[in-house]
Amino acid sequence: MTMRTLETEFPDLADSIRHLVQDSIQFKTDRDNYHKLDKTIRGLEERGVATDDHHFRALKTERARLKDQLYTQAKNHGH
Repeated sequence: MTMRTLETEFPDLADSIRHLVQDSIQFKTDRDNYHKLDKTIRGLEERGVATDDHHFRALKTERARLKDQLYTQAKNHGH
């Protein structure tokens, strides 16, 4: 299972992401939570958990929310 990082998902924002991780405890915490959720979800997918499971969908919704939030913060960094 290869880990997808925000830097690989958004290579054009990699510098902003690295700066925010160093400068913002909240961004780092949210980024770490995103990576934990992503690892959990991908582990469940590999084990064949039904995608209509309520808990699984809630995890995916939270991951998408965090990803959008982190993307917006990285995109707006330095503006």
